Amino acid sequence: MATNEFTGRRALITGASRGIGRATALALARAGVAHVAIHYNSYGQGAEETLADLAALGVTTSSFQADLTTTEGIQSLTSGVKASGEQFDILVNNAGSLLQRSGLAGYSEDLFDRMINLNVKSCWFLSQAVAPGMIERRSGQIIHVSSIAARNGGGPGATVYASCKGFISTMTKGMAKELAPHGVRVNAVSPGTVDNHFHEVFTTQATLDSMRAATPAGALGTNEEIADTVVFLCSNAARFIYGQTIEINGGLFMI
Repeated sequence: MATNEFTGRRALITGASRGIGRATALALARAGVAHVAIHYNSYGQGAEETLADLAALGVTTSSFQADLTTTEGIQSLTSGVKASGEQFDILVNNAGSLLQRSGLAGYSEDLFDRMINLNVKSCWFLSQAVAPGMIERRSGQIIHVSSIAARNGGGPGATVYASCKGFISTMTKGMAKELAPHGVRVNAVSPGTVDNHFHEVFTTQATLDSMRAATPAGALGTNEEIADTVVFLCSNAARFIYGQTIEINGGLFMI
């Protein structure tokens, strides 16, 4: 990776108050990005901590708050980004969640809609909001966050979430084909089981232990390992990588 290749670049990361989003914001700042904008929803304290850590790294910052489980929240974020006048060179569509585990019989229409909004619709329309500036400059990187669930269908009660992540992997290919002629690269990262807040909420310790034992690397992933791959995909070292979903799971799933 060339020294200072990120100098002057501006990045927007959704869901950056904790976890992979926060780690990605900090990793991009350390790589030399000049300005980092973060999105968050309900964890305001985490957002403030992320902004403070970014400032300590010497980058300028901005933030957007929006509930991306709703159409109104998605519109609020896209409108806010446009109104800010900020031109982003990097977009990381990280915001996403399982929300709750539910099987077919008990899955409500409201939960289905919120799942699609958060994990799919927000990625599409935020990309739509940011891409025109990238196209105009003939330069930019859009990184989506998929999941190993897209490959294996997810765990109990996670079918719709897994399907959303499968949508993301497919959308990455189509969006990459559309934007590549305009100098914009689109790729995705697909984390396996990461030892973070997501699994503290949705996964039992016994299941995490079994996943660790089943992983050839003998460990769960970390937020930083995912973030480092995002930085690589945004770098010139990945200049000929288009439309790929990079699996990061310690060997738990191999293509």
